[in-house]
Amino acid sequence: MNSLRRLAYKHQVSTRLVNASASKRFTTANYLKSYNFKTNNNFNNSNNFKSIKVKNHSSYSLLKELALKNTVSKPFSSKSTMHHTRIEEELHENAHIDYDRVDIQWNPSVAQLYEDALKYEGGSAISSTGALVTASGIKTGRSPKDKRIVDEPGSTNDIWWGPVNTKLPEHVFLINRERAVDYLNTRSRIYVFDGFAGWDPKYRIKVRVVSARAYHSLFMRDMLIRPTPQELETYGSPDFTIYNAGAFPANRYTTGMTSTTSVSINFHMNEMVILGTEYAGEMKKGVFTVMHYLMPVKHKVLSLHSSANEGPDGDVSIFFGLSGTGKTTLSADPKRFLIGDDEHCWSDDGIFNIEGGCYAKCINLSPEKEPEIFNAIRFGSVLENVVYDSHTRVVNYDDSSLTENTRCAYPIEYIPNAKIPCISSGHPKNIILLTCDAYGILPPVSKLSSSQAMYHFISGYTAKIAGTEEGVTEPEATFSACFGQPFLVLHPYRYAKMLADKMEHHKADAWLINTGWNGGAYGVGERIKLKYSRAIIDAIHSGELASTEYENYDVFNLQIPKSCSGVPTEILNPSKTWKGSQESFTNTRDSLAKRFIENFKLYQGQTDSEVVHSGPVLSQ
Repeated sequence: MNSLRRLAYKHQVSTRLVNASASKRFTTANYLKSYNFKTNNNFNNSNNFKSIKVKNHSSYSLLKELALKNTVSKPFSSKSTMHHTRIEEELHENAHIDYDRVDIQWNPSVAQLYEDALKYEGGSAISSTGALVTASGIKTGRSPKDKRIVDEPGSTNDIWWGPVNTKLPEHVFLINRERAVDYLNTRSRIYVFDGFAGWDPKYRIKVRVVSARAYHSLFMRDMLIRPTPQELETYGSPDFTIYNAGAFPANRYTTGMTSTTSVSINFHMNEMVILGTEYAGEMKKGVFTVMHYLMPVKHKVLSLHSSANEGPDGDVSIFFGLSGTGKTTLSADPKRFLIGDDEHCWSDDGIFNIEGGCYAKCINLSPEKEPEIFNAIRFGSVLENVVYDSHTRVVNYDDSSLTENTRCAYPIEYIPNAKIPCISSGHPKNIILLTCDAYGILPPVSKLSSSQAMYHFISGYTAKIAGTEEGVTEPEATFSACFGQPFLVLHPYRYAKMLADKMEHHKADAWLINTGWNGGAYGVGERIKLKYSRAIIDAIHSGELASTEYENYDVFNLQIPKSCSGVPTEILNPSKTWKGSQESFTNTRDSLAKRFIENFKLYQGQTDSEVVHSGPVLSQ
């Protein structure tokens, strides 16, 4: 039967792929009867599985059981005379990793990581195009409410404490760190990947990732910048280390813990510890969070949650946008070179990508819509939580039954027009802020002043549409400061001020582009065609929109062009295409304006008054 095979999950322990018919649903009991469960610990029977699951997250008893059941790959002796590598010595000295009993795999090849994932990690397979298919467990997305930053003297005065950055005492971090190391010491093997974050050698940092899963090591091999053999020889000690013990839970009774998941960063120790989640994106965004602190504070370099590309003449454009706004699609322009799709820094020397790879959403992916991404999913790439055909291994990218957040990680050189190295000496000429306005109010393109650019950058607006999430039955406004609020470390105004200063110094233009609805809200109007959005981007790059005639758009006080090549003139002003009454247009517009005003109250206390007054203005 050529049915779709789905990945099955159990909390804390990854299971094998299970192909169950509708009449025979997956249960732990049925699974244990039918399959010989294999994990990194080489468990051999159902009793092992049950004994681990029933424990109430007791660190000592659980770790003791894991250690007893673990197959030791190295003979242990307290007086061992084994020769140890530099990496083993460093991990033993810095984190007490037991190098006499744990097999430490340092920067293994892609092929070896594939082999280990397939052999030791349930839920692993190879897709028809050669990508490693894997499961991230019950967590298929980030856990922002479980993120913590250590409150320590060296960084506490810079950090924007509040709902995004929650304080964690350093002694609690050390408890979590010890818990993670204890878990890693129960493994037969662990993986260490040494790479770089930041393509500019002047600013890059050395990042070490210590993990229990081959999948996690391959993921970070894709996402970090891969050192050459010569660079590895002189790599030395890392600037920042991630300890990923995601299969092991945090102790929720520990001070500061709100669940069995904990993602914590310590800028004093330059370390990150992950417990209770195997979602690989936590590592990627953890590195970005670190760069969001180090670059502005230590180097006066602006870190940006954005994509960036470069034209044939060296002109650079930066694209900001939340999920679903078209950031990845519009920045992947065959006429321009891709510097990166998600994380960048803007220094006095130009723009550079932080990452060595891309982490693309795969839901509804097709070769027609996004050929570059589709063709990048091959040997060396990692596919997370996707559904595929059990016989052909062809992935069904339209199937969201496991999660809407299906993902693929791949090296950036898999993109044909990627600029390698991912760095440009050119400074951005165009700052493009993307939004998907499901209310149909914002124009397809508006030219922003410097203060307006800061306002909309701090606002980070888009809108969810009905059906995308449970309980969303009508358009819902969403604001994420600097288009990446969960990863901010400093107050949003600090990033916005740096952006405005650089825009002014390098004479960059700023644009607000709506890729959402026109003529009415979702369900009434129509989504702006991709070809129109592409035409607008082309007109920006050609210089056409910088010199055309503009008119003012009331309430939001946006400057909108009267014409744009390749775009119907009537859609440029939403008030002229509105399908309802003038009253309904006014009510919808004013309602959205109120949402902007209310949201900005969160930031106006530490924001310049000119910026505060650059948003929508409603008559009293």
